[in-house]
Amino acid sequence: MSLQHALRQRAPRETAVAQRLTGDDLIARVLLIAAALFLLLFLFAPMIAIFMRVLLDSRGEFVGLAHFRDYFATPGVWRSAWNSVWVSATVALITVPLAFVFAYALTRSCMPGKGVFRLIALIPLLSPSLLPAISFIQWFGNQGALRPLLGDAQIYGAPGIIIAQVYNTFPHALMILVTALALADARLYEAADALGTRAWRKFTTITLPACKYGLLSAVTVVFTYVVSDFGAPKVIGGNFNMLAIDVFKQVIGQHDFSRGAVVGLLLLVPTALAFAVDRHARRRLRAQLTARSVPLSPRRRPLFDAAMTAYCALVCAALLAVIGMAVFTSAIQLWPYNLTPTLRHYRYVLVEGDMAGAFYNSLRLAGWTALFGTAIVFVNAYLIEKTRGLDWARPAMHLMAMLSMAVPGLVLGLGYIMFFNHPSNPLGGLYQTMAILVLATVVHYYTPSHLTAVTALQQLDAEFESVSASLKVPFYRTFWRVTVPVCLPALLEIARYFFVVSLATLSVVVFLYSYDTVLASVAIMNLDEAGDVGPAAALATLVVVASAAICAVYAALARLLVARTQRWRAPAAA
Repeated sequence: MSLQHALRQRAPRETAVAQRLTGDDLIARVLLIAAALFLLLFLFAPMIAIFMRVLLDSRGEFVGLAHFRDYFATPGVWRSAWNSVWVSATVALITVPLAFVFAYALTRSCMPGKGVFRLIALIPLLSPSLLPAISFIQWFGNQGALRPLLGDAQIYGAPGIIIAQVYNTFPHALMILVTALALADARLYEAADALGTRAWRKFTTITLPACKYGLLSAVTVVFTYVVSDFGAPKVIGGNFNMLAIDVFKQVIGQHDFSRGAVVGLLLLVPTALAFAVDRHARRRLRAQLTARSVPLSPRRRPLFDAAMTAYCALVCAALLAVIGMAVFTSAIQLWPYNLTPTLRHYRYVLVEGDMAGAFYNSLRLAGWTALFGTAIVFVNAYLIEKTRGLDWARPAMHLMAMLSMAVPGLVLGLGYIMFFNHPSNPLGGLYQTMAILVLATVVHYYTPSHLTAVTALQQLDAEFESVSASLKVPFYRTFWRVTVPVCLPALLEIARYFFVVSLATLSVVVFLYSYDTVLASVAIMNLDEAGDVGPAAALATLVVVASAAICAVYAALARLLVARTQRWRAPAAA
């Protein structure tokens, strides 16, 4: 058979494959465009609605910068802005060093009980942001158990906000810093030992430079969290004003959405700047481990290990004291006058009051967010990383996925009001439904989940898709039969993250709930406002218990599913 005849016979087969690939590529492009539209519709459109609202009056007429001029003429506005900045910076300067030492103990020491210490350190993730504020009032308030320690000082105002936010942000900084410190090349430390380098010099010349970007990321995350959170300032802040409180007062208290939009844009400025600094620093990030790197294994140093154990025990004791005071408050008659044990606060929350519905709504929100959020995030990440075509759109979609982290929850919720409550919006039926709460929560917590999914997908060789294409297997079948089973641990991690943060979230939903969709976090805020501290602590305790139970179920489910679907990870028998 001549070569020319063989090529003529092969051409139809190649044409058929090309047509099949073209069909798959068309489906992938349609799905990629749908994913981009999701982010545009539920992230950028609400932000545009805020920008438009600050330029228009209540009748829809253009007023330019009049709302800005009116707001800046209000007495105390600059003090609120300055308070937000310096309190957030102070919390970052306190939290990051505390979390760094804790992470250093977990990764660079041989202290006992690392698993227990790490588990306790992550407890604040499970609790609503109002819980530490309530607990610190019980500890250091006017009738607090440790009030004499403060002397003439007061816990209300900036001091209370700072310590409450240190508690809230500690686990966020810890997770970033543990990851940063885990990447270490033992050869650098061996070379330093061979040269007789002192421990402090090794720390300043090897350890700190290697994790400087992790430190910067931790500062950025903590600063962004504090500047946009209003739960703790509202409970323990007293008359200490911050921008997040101003947004809440303008929208909920005065129903002035135009001025609320102005404050929301101002609130977006410091978080956007912090995010931009972090992104600029990450461009200079270089891999800390190479193929020749040797993992660092800590050596036993009795004195150092004992010091790290004592430090971690002290931090964990402080964290448990916060949770413990909330639990104690929920189980007594009335602090500090009647300390008789009782379950009446739980009975009031679950039976006599109307908070059982709020707790159930929070469980519904967390469940739907975990289900749909995990699916949306992972499918979108797969379309960005593993499909072909529309190469110009992929960086833009990744940027949109990252920018959701820079939008404070209050600002996002305010944008949802202005966008979905507009009379001309065909999606207005979503307003004041559980669906809009789920969508807002997914978008608000999109970035960490997206990064988790991308990290898992990047570990898969591109040959999976290439081989599937050569065998004329549609990409969506490869996704379902190969990618999903291999990335199952990451999927479970994303689902757990969505569930836990949704159960305790407040800022992004405080403007969006209706009478039928009141959440536990909102009910806790309302109970505290009414002076019902015992029921508020009881409901907060129930949220923590539910989150802990879900984490336990997740651990058991993950172990079962991973054992059945990840057998290929086990080393082969000799």
